[in-house]
Amino acid sequence: MSPTRQDAWSQDEDLLLAEVVLRHIREGGTQLQAFEEVGKQLTRTSAACGFRWNSFVRKQYKSGIELAKKQRKELKKQPVLNEIETYEEPVKVEAVPSPTGNEQGGTITFTAVIHYLEGLQQKAQASSNNEAERKKSNEKIKELEKKAYYLAAENERLSKNLKAIEEDYRSLIEIMERARKMVVLQDEDRQQKVKFQMDKNGNLERVEK
Repeated sequence: MSPTRQDAWSQDEDLLLAEVVLRHIREGGTQLQAFEEVGKQLTRTSAACGFRWNSFVRKQYKSGIELAKKQRKELKKQPVLNEIETYEEPVKVEAVPSPTGNEQGGTITFTAVIHYLEGLQQKAQASSNNEAERKKSNEKIKELEKKAYYLAAENERLSKNLKAIEEDYRSLIEIMERARKMVVLQDEDRQQKVKFQMDKNGNLERVEK
């Protein structure tokens, strides 16, 4: 059994923790199940995963959590729709007319049976193709959801950085404004200290007070 890790969390581990927890939220699972799943993959305790999620990772994925909760509500509505969409009517076997045209006592030819079986095979093939396309679509949707979670977290991070920059900018403007006022006051003070007097030749000269 591998020893339980206690080293620092990496960015990839945080991302894995977020993906698993969001998936469990989306699919109606519990966070404890998510912590246990991540713990097995990272050889960490579920308690350590829970502490990491609540103390750090959860704050980075507020938008992703809201999105996962909305998707969970939508998934709860889908079983009824899926049941309606995937309902298949019983296969109707059409009667094959006999060569003599007598429907009651006529016989079914081997060629007719072959044609019928070929038709069933084509329908089964089409159904299999549709299933493969559906799986591809689901995989694409999951990939796009991961990107959406990442972009939501990145958007929150950039918004916080933008707010910090705006605050720094306002502080800088305030400092520059105070410095400008101090320069103006110093200039006015110097002007008030200046006076002129007449020298022996009758010229005015500037004299500092």
